[in-house]
Amino acid sequence: MSTTPPKDPLQDEIMTSPGDAVVVPESIVNELHITQTRTLVVEDKVALKLRRCRLTVAQGPDTGKELVTDKERVRVGAHSSNDLVLVEDRTVSRHHFEIQYTERGYLLVDLNSTNGTFLDGRRIERAYMTAGSQIRAGSSTITFSPIDEEVTVEPDAEGQLGGMVGQSVKMRQIFGLIRKIAPMDVSVVIQGETGTGKELVARAIHENSPRRKGPLVVLDCGAIPPNLIESELFGHEKGAFTGAVSSRPGAFERANGGTIFLDELGELRLDLQPKLLRVLENREVRRVGGNDVVEVDVRVIAATNRDLVKEIQAGNFREDLYFRLSVINIQLPPLRQRRDDIPLIVRRALSDPDVINKHGRKRLSPEATSMLMQYSWPGNVRELMNVISHVLTFSEGEVIDVHHLPARVQGQQKDTPVPFNEHLSFKDAKEQLLETFEREYITSVLKRCEGNISRAARESGLHRKSIERLVKKYQLDARAMKPR
Repeated sequence: MSTTPPKDPLQDEIMTSPGDAVVVPESIVNELHITQTRTLVVEDKVALKLRRCRLTVAQGPDTGKELVTDKERVRVGAHSSNDLVLVEDRTVSRHHFEIQYTERGYLLVDLNSTNGTFLDGRRIERAYMTAGSQIRAGSSTITFSPIDEEVTVEPDAEGQLGGMVGQSVKMRQIFGLIRKIAPMDVSVVIQGETGTGKELVARAIHENSPRRKGPLVVLDCGAIPPNLIESELFGHEKGAFTGAVSSRPGAFERANGGTIFLDELGELRLDLQPKLLRVLENREVRRVGGNDVVEVDVRVIAATNRDLVKEIQAGNFREDLYFRLSVINIQLPPLRQRRDDIPLIVRRALSDPDVINKHGRKRLSPEATSMLMQYSWPGNVRELMNVISHVLTFSEGEVIDVHHLPARVQGQQKDTPVPFNEHLSFKDAKEQLLETFEREYITSVLKRCEGNISRAARESGLHRKSIERLVKKYQLDARAMKPR
């Protein structure tokens, strides 16, 4: 079993919600009223607390029918699209009632049924339930029972999942957790530093879920211009704003029947957060400039490199949205906390058939391997993959040695002052410096990727549209960078 260097314990938690409040400082929890939880790690095993409920038809034509579910919203009615179908009871509406899990508990909501919904003998529109509550719909009576269950998640034996590889205990724990939660139709928040592989985790969850035959739509909330993010999320109608020459479905509509991955959720504007919350709660969207409501059936996976609890405390993120999304919370470790995985990641990359066809078989010398393991990797796995791309371009022969590695990895790169014009105002100097960085960074990435914008987007972590926008802004010729 591999070991890792000492680390900050708060960086290493795989959390689920709701459960025991043990990660966030108590003063913050009390102030924000947040249910913040984590798993318990005992002898390299993860104890995962699951929230599920059981609905049992106690009286009526469908007596004996039962549903056990971990869904956050459960619909009951006569139509086949419901989670619990009461097909024999002709006094039940097509969509009769819904049970929602909220921060206050399980909420029973009547869906404008013909004969009404009754909770413990009283007709209701919306009411919270307790264990053993009796729900009457038509001539059927359903017993509600919440289930608190704790299951042990063993570290994954294979040490790889999807596009990820790792034999360290914390990565095998994450792989095991992904396999356990993927079949559950619950929201997930993935947290971790930039470049730790949050999108790969999201793809692994989707591909191991019942929704794998549906679409996986990725939306980078931090890479889309602020004036377009609402349209990208919810869609727009023709003429909704300048440039809207035709109607266009948003990411939620395109993800219908599958999964939507909201990357860099912490960058989402505060005024859009209530709109996102309404979509999650009502499972419907209204396009910008439109009046019609479109029902959507999606699983939401969100990712951020920000500490959302601190963002809530600062007033930058809504507590109710955090609660709604963070049913399962996965914290990815930075690469410096799992250095033993570096040789595995490199070997996997070098054994890729496309790499072998283009560059031949390559291997790292022991000295180069040692140097890679000593480097701090501020850009994490993404930076490591970029370094591999660099050495493949500049190394000849089968062996990749120390001198093939970038200067910063060798420790030869010296810190130099950041160039700026002190005669400009702070705002203008900052803007000028940012533009210089953007131009040089995008030019460098495109050259390394031989003008391939899709590959440049993957390696930089930017959305393809952002790459295209920067290419246009700085009048770069990506086609001229392609090999002749």
